[in-house]
This record gives sequence, C-alpha cells and structure tokens, in this order.
Amino acid sequence: MFKTIIAATAIAACSSAAAFAHVTLEGKEAPVGSTYKVVLRVPHGCEGKPTQVVRVQIPEGFYGVKPQPKAGWTLETVKGPYEKAYDNHGSKVSEGVKQVVWSGGNLPDDQYDEFVFRGTIAADLKPGEMMYFPVVQECPDGAKERWIEIPAAGQKASDLELPAPGLKLIPAAN
Repeated sequence: MFKTIIAATAIAACSSAAAFAHVTLEGKEAPVGSTYKVVLRVPHGCEGKPTQVVRVQIPEGFYGVKPQPKAGWTLETVKGPYEKAYDNHGSKVSEGVKQVVWSGGNLPDDQYDEFVFRGTIAADLKPGEMMYFPVVQECPDGAKERWIEIPAAGQKASDLELPAPGLKLIPAAN
C-alpha cells in the first residue's frame, strides 16, 4: 500500500512538472488595440541538450513587432506580408515581422531564460479569443522542442502535449 502511494505521488509530481515544462507567456491576457510586451519563458533545453535557437512565429493580428536583443545570442527577423493591412497610428501597415529568431546562444537544459519582443494587438480582434505564438526550440544534433499545437474548437491547451503559448484577448481599455 505504502509503495502504491509513493508511486502515485511520483507520477503526479512528474505530471505536474511536465505541465510547468512548457514554453509560456509571462502575461496571460491583454486588451485588443494595445501594445503588448511578449515575454516567452523557456524553462529547459531538449531532453538534456542545451537550447541554441529559439524561433517564434508571429500570429496574424500582432503587428509592429520589435524584438529585444539578447546578450550572447544573434537576433534575426523574417518579414513578410500580413493577410490584411492594419492601422498603425493613422498609417496603414501591410507587412512586417512574421518570425523572430534568437540563435547562437546556449541555454542549458537545467536553466531557464526569457526571450522578449513587443508589438500591437489589432483593434478589430475579438475579446475572449486566444492569440497563439508557436515556438520551436532547436538543440544540438537536430533535437527540437516544438511548442506549436493550437487547441481545436472545444479543446483546452492543457489537453495538448506541446501547446503553443497563448494570450487571451480582453476588451480594450477605455
């Protein structure tokens, strides 16, 4: 009986540790039409190997992206057209950063770090919806952690093995 309790406790501890092992956002919600600072929390490398590249796909409706440089890492942005034009303080913006890549760094598996960029959440998005920022961690020997799963209708991010970090959109502040 005692061994069963210990085994059950160990399984529960591992399960809850796995829940905290995901790449997550520091801020969990933001108003539509606002500037938002994305702080990605990367809690580990890839199965014992260090993270050397962090790639973030920028979702449609998040524009004017400006990444923060990170000491010891090379910063790159990939630009392209948006699906539609956005109003940026009276000017129409139809293209911009679609992906942010930090590379050449070394985040050991037993350490944690944060990767930061900012942008604007389109004012015409609907409060209550989620905005997802898919992330891929690249490690030596081709190892990768792909935090890219987006919940289907009626599904929760907690139901997924490798969920993309999600931001809940809330009504604009008046």
